[in-house]
Amino acid sequence: MKHTLKYLKPYMGFFFVILLAKLTAAVLELMIPSALGDILDIAAPSGSVSLIVRYGLKMAIFALCTATLNMSSNITSSHFIHKAVERLRQDLFQKVSTLSSAQLDDVTEASAVTRLTSDTYNITQMLIGCMTMGIRTPILMVGGIIVALQEDVMLTLVLFLAVPMVTLVAIHGNRIAVPKFRARQAASDHMVRTVQENVTGIRVIKALSKTEHEKKRFDAVNADLAEKTMDASLVSSKKSNTNILILNLMQALMILVGALRVNAGLMTAGKIVAFMSYFTMITNAALNIANILMMVSNGTASAQRMAEIFEKPQDLQVQDIPQDENPCALEFRNVRFSYLGQADNLENLSFRLEKGQTLGIIGATGSGKTTLVNLLLRFYDVDEGAIFIHGQDIRSIEDGALREKFGVAMQSDFLVADTTQNNIDFYRHLPKENLLEAAKIAQAEEFIREKEGGMDYPLAIKGANLSGGQKQRLLIARAVASKPEILILDDSSSALDYRTDASLRRALSENLHDTTKIIVAQRVSSIANADLILVLEDGKVIGQGKHQDLLHSCEEYAHIARIQMEAVGEEVAHCG
Repeated sequence: MKHTLKYLKPYMGFFFVILLAKLTAAVLELMIPSALGDILDIAAPSGSVSLIVRYGLKMAIFALCTATLNMSSNITSSHFIHKAVERLRQDLFQKVSTLSSAQLDDVTEASAVTRLTSDTYNITQMLIGCMTMGIRTPILMVGGIIVALQEDVMLTLVLFLAVPMVTLVAIHGNRIAVPKFRARQAASDHMVRTVQENVTGIRVIKALSKTEHEKKRFDAVNADLAEKTMDASLVSSKKSNTNILILNLMQALMILVGALRVNAGLMTAGKIVAFMSYFTMITNAALNIANILMMVSNGTASAQRMAEIFEKPQDLQVQDIPQDENPCALEFRNVRFSYLGQADNLENLSFRLEKGQTLGIIGATGSGKTTLVNLLLRFYDVDEGAIFIHGQDIRSIEDGALREKFGVAMQSDFLVADTTQNNIDFYRHLPKENLLEAAKIAQAEEFIREKEGGMDYPLAIKGANLSGGQKQRLLIARAVASKPEILILDDSSSALDYRTDASLRRALSENLHDTTKIIVAQRVSSIANADLILVLEDGKVIGQGKHQDLLHSCEEYAHIARIQMEAVGEEVAHCG
């Protein structure tokens, strides 16, 4: 909770003024029942209309002032709370953005989304509830009890039976509610994750006729969320109904005792009416406190979930590692890595590249190709060994400086709903000529020119109004546009035909002489001209060298090349 409350500190001066306003409003509200009793006991029996009007105006002024003070303080406090939560949400987003890939894997993307949305909403509701009711309610309760004691001690004793009973029910209910709220949020995380998977993979789901299967899967998580929500709601409902029962019984008892005391001449009818007003005020305050405690329970569960994010240590910190004595453009030295700390995803990986050279990487799915890229970008740290760029261990380079060295195009990268130009630039404010040159190198110039508006052509979300090959060429243009020191193409030309792929490789070779290139591919033709080729299998290098060497020394590479050459030959023959 401390992570949440610190965001209110800049507004503490305003909240102090709000506290005074609430205090004044509560005092005025406590005077209204007394004025009502005076009308019945003094003004009405006197028969004086002016006296009745005077007491009536007195009540009206008290009510108007109370409403004005409460309304203005509620609006003001709500404004500052929303500002505080806005900063909280911004900081939470920034923290999530700086989590390492391993930490984000632990949190899960779906949970990060619900913490930024549902949990911050719960925090807002808790703070607003505490500011609008949390100040006024205790004042009304304490003040009402004090005034009630002055009116009639015997009836106040009846009232004292209700307050502790309501409080105990609230405390017990909240103790049960907190874990149920956390369970509900976990179920919400699960549903968000399921929705994300379905929205992302909707085309595959439809293509494989798995719509009904996914409906059943969603029904299951939806039912689980509904059940968890019902469990949490039942606690609140039981608590509220129990409190209402207690208060109704106490009110009946109080009316009975009051009637007996009026009959005995120990109190007036006006005083019993005033006392019933105080009883209503105090019991409503008790119910409001119970509701506030429920909101606090819900908000506390959300605050704990956000605190889990804020308290995660800064991972992948910059380390003080001396410069290597034999620098080259890029080197992996005896690298070993495992995502889960069990089976190795990469094992004893070593290679060196000089400036401007090209590395080709090929292997089956799960062989470790993308893992190599993740380690080079320092999304994860190696378990053993080291990675060097120009002799400097990447763990000793600031994140910003490290990432600026790269241009990256992933197979599963994304395009945003914006112009073609902004998607290539990606808000880096690169010179227009860089963008045009990058589009030309990526073989995207022709189709961009054919689109209405050219570089200003608006793309749909995820580039839905482009073909697969067009999207990949834009992503490659984005990677090339910054003229990076190291270019990484992670299976980013899989949707290109062989002719376009060949033109792309030729353009990269002719225009990016000084750029060190890493090309992850499934096609042998995409990496055949690379200065060094790695053949990976289950995280191990089973072949390393140039294309012609590997055809003789690596059976797996030769097998892949033979199958692909036969497939291309059959395709050409079929076309002919």
